[in-house]
Amino acid sequence: MSIPTLTPSLLHAAPELPTLILGPSLGTGSLALWGPAVPYLKDNFQLVAWDLPGHGESVPSTEEFSMAELAAGVINMIQALETDQVIAAAAPLFYAGVSIGGAIALQLANDFPGAFAGLSVICSAAKIGTPEGWKDRAELVAKAGTPVVVAGSAERWFAPGFIEANPVISTDLLHNLQDADRFAYAHACGALAGFDLRESLATMSDPILAIAGAHDSVCPPADAQFIAQHTQNGQAATVDTAAHLAPAEDPAATAALLNDFFASITTEKTA
Repeated sequence: MSIPTLTPSLLHAAPELPTLILGPSLGTGSLALWGPAVPYLKDNFQLVAWDLPGHGESVPSTEEFSMAELAAGVINMIQALETDQVIAAAAPLFYAGVSIGGAIALQLANDFPGAFAGLSVICSAAKIGTPEGWKDRAELVAKAGTPVVVAGSAERWFAPGFIEANPVISTDLLHNLQDADRFAYAHACGALAGFDLRESLATMSDPILAIAGAHDSVCPPADAQFIAQHTQNGQAATVDTAAHLAPAEDPAATAALLNDFFASITTEKTA
């Protein structure tokens, strides 16, 4: 097990604004997932996204890693950006992630309390699936490659009618999955197999917004409600038009929720 090296992408440079770190869903690259939401977020944040090992801009992992190690990789990435003065160390820092990236929001709140002024868990849960299911998928993809899971992912990722109405966005995301490194994808599945923070939610004091997609069969709205009810400073919201990739499916609605939530935190601190 080791802390993976993560490559950031500066989706919108605005060092005078608070920085919002954007996390990925398994199988997607940060640009395809978050790109549609950038126009709705850029007036309020500098936007920095990270990619999973073997996805997008990040190099493949050579060893297995845990969710705690992946969260530590996010912190290492941020510290490097602060050293390079891409992120101002004294500026407010926020986080929003989707699916495994949303689970990392909870891992960050658990392992690095206070590192972020606020976090959002999008289309995710404190426990996703079953250990057996993730181990089976890891073995399948390691042997057969990521194309073997494209059809199933297309069914789970998008709300009814989205692919037909948005062929470019959906195709880009599915191509991300096809292009992902099979072994790094399997390592991420292994990390999810060992992820369960349900009993740790009560200790999390950071402001947390859990956003669900109304059509999400992987992490339904009940999972977002569970996070909101069991964290000390949690809220929940639903994007009615989305399934599992809310920032790409309905970027305007998702960004509006993030903008309002993080603005409320900033307002509270300056009041």
